[in-house]
Amino acid sequence: MLAIRLQRTGRKGHAQFRVIVQDGRFSPTSGRVVAYVGSYDPHTKVAKLDGEKIKTYLASGAQPSPRVISLLKADKIKLPEWVMELGQKQRAVRNPDKRRSTRPEAPAEEAAPAAEEPAAAESTEAVEAEAPAAETPAQEAPVEEGEEVVATPEEPVAETPDEEAPPAAAEPTPAEDTAVGDEPSEPIAEEPAESKD
Repeated sequence: MLAIRLQRTGRKGHAQFRVIVQDGRFSPTSGRVVAYVGSYDPHTKVAKLDGEKIKTYLASGAQPSPRVISLLKADKIKLPEWVMELGQKQRAVRNPDKRRSTRPEAPAEEAAPAAEEPAAAESTEAVEAEAPAAETPAQEAPVEEGEEVVATPEEPVAETPDEEAPPAAAEPTPAEDTAVGDEPSEPIAEEPAESKD
């Protein structure tokens, strides 16, 4: 089946197109061209078409591409009824909930309280930031022996006596562990008697 399509020519960044007739199974760049029927400059939007040749190939069944159809309509060349016009492409919107243009708008009633809440939250955060600084006592440093402890007005601290008291929960020594008449907690291994032979 023949196709009427555009073939890109021109240098890099400055495209020019030829309007060609060729077998629809081949690529416009590598396929054999049956006829050249016009040219199109996309920068100036100027199309030069040979209307008589195009009508001849359309009558013999050549199918124009969607872009060529729009060029033929602009040049007022009558198309046969069987020419398939492709409509505007409908693209699916990816992630519509993330886009502002497709996101449903919030009613004005809900939007107004939401705007007031951040201002109120900022004022409470400022008050909370100041209050803990006044309420929290300074961290106590570990007290070493021989150092005087200075009491703050909030927490009275008892003075330490010069003599240190014995530790309250001292572990018992092994001698204190066994009382008179009790067996020791660890069994004593008996030494074997030496034989006198």
